[in-house]
Amino acid sequence: MLLIVGFIIVIAATLGGFMIAGGQPLVLMHVSEFIVIGGIALGVLVISSPIETIKGMIHKTIGAMKGGGAKKSDYIELMKVMYETFALARKSGLIALEDHVLEPANSSMFKKYPSFVDNKERVGFLCSALRPLIDGRIKPEQLEGLMHSELDAKEEEADAPVHILQLIGDSLPGIGIVAAVLGIINTMASISDGPAAVGEHVAAALTGTFLGILASYGFINPLTIRIKSNNAADAKYFGSMLKGLCSFANGMAPVMAVEVARRCLDPSVQPEADELEKMLKALNTGAK
Repeated sequence: MLLIVGFIIVIAATLGGFMIAGGQPLVLMHVSEFIVIGGIALGVLVISSPIETIKGMIHKTIGAMKGGGAKKSDYIELMKVMYETFALARKSGLIALEDHVLEPANSSMFKKYPSFVDNKERVGFLCSALRPLIDGRIKPEQLEGLMHSELDAKEEEADAPVHILQLIGDSLPGIGIVAAVLGIINTMASISDGPAAVGEHVAAALTGTFLGILASYGFINPLTIRIKSNNAADAKYFGSMLKGLCSFANGMAPVMAVEVARRCLDPSVQPEADELEKMLKALNTGAK
C-alpha cells in the first residue's frame, strides 16, 4: 500500500504545484503523447523480454503494490516450521517427513503456518531440499551446495524483471523526447495556422518530454527499487531456510539449527532469541 500512497503523493505534488502556478491540468491531457510514450515503452518491453519475464514483471509489480517481501511475522512462522520439521525428524527419523514433503498442501504440520504453506516457492524450496535427504541420495554435507545452486537460480529469475524495468525507466526520458520531436514536427506544419495553433502544438510537444521524465523518475524507477527490496527480503528468507536446514542436516539440535537461521536475518525482522525460544518451547514437539 505504501507504494500506491507514494504514487498518489507524486501525482498530487506535480499537479498541485502546476495548479498553484496557474496551470490547468486539462492542458496536459494530450492523448497523442500518451499513445506515443506508452506505445513505445510497451514495444521496448516486448522486444527486450521473453514472455516469462513479462509475466514475472507483472507478478512482481502486483506484489510490490500489495507490499510484498517477507515480513517479521513470515520469518517467525518460518522458524516454527523449521523447528517442527527438525523436531519430527529428530524424534521419528527423516522418513517421518515423507508424507509432509510429498503432499505439503495436505500437511497438518505446514497448514498451521499460512504465510509458508500458501507460498509455493517457500514450500518448494524446503521440500526440494528435504527429498534427497529422506531418500538418502545425498550426504548431509552435500546439501548446502545443492541448495545454493537453487537459490542462485531463484535470485537470477527474480532479477530479470528488475533489469527490464530499469531499461524502461532509463528509456522513458528519451521516449519523451521522441514524442516531443514529433510534436515539434507537427508545430512546424501548423505555423500558417497562427500563434494560437502553434502554441497548442508546442504545449503538446513539451507535454511529451514532461510525461517521459515524470514516468521514469516518479514511477518506474521507484517501483524498480521497491521490487529490488522485495527480492532482497525474499532472498534473505530463503537464505535463512538454507542455513537452518544445512545446520540440522549436519547434526545440530533443532533449536540450535533454528538459532543459526535466526542469526542470518536483519535486525529489523529478527525475533529476539529469548522470544523465539519461548515460542518454540510452546510448540510442544517433544524435541530439544
